[in-house]
Amino acid sequence: MPTILLVEDDKTICENTMEILEMEGYTVVTANNGKKGFQKIKHLRPDLIICDILMPEMCGLELLAKLGSHPKLKTIPLIFYSARSEKKDIKTGMDLGAYDYIVKPSDLKDLLASIQKCLLERKPY
Repeated sequence: MPTILLVEDDKTICENTMEILEMEGYTVVTANNGKKGFQKIKHLRPDLIICDILMPEMCGLELLAKLGSHPKLKTIPLIFYSARSEKKDIKTGMDLGAYDYIVKPSDLKDLLASIQKCLLERKPY
């Protein structure tokens, strides 16, 4: 059962997304900002990270950049799940190395499809 780290500061979105992911059979761990998320990533090494962009303490873009500087962590795929919908925001996220960028609010089928595709493509270490 794949483990997903959900980094989201909005409590309602976090709880709803976590519930749906758990119903799909994923193990879900949460963090409410990028700083806490990074600490959990170092210890947990999840199979996938789903991350908001606008968060306190460390935004999602900073988190992805920080992951990219760690050889053992940069291979963990990250999907941005954010309300920021401008093309420049999406391009920035993808240029930093995000696997995908899903704009909220969206049909959760889009997020689930991206997760499934990512986990199928992910190469073992």
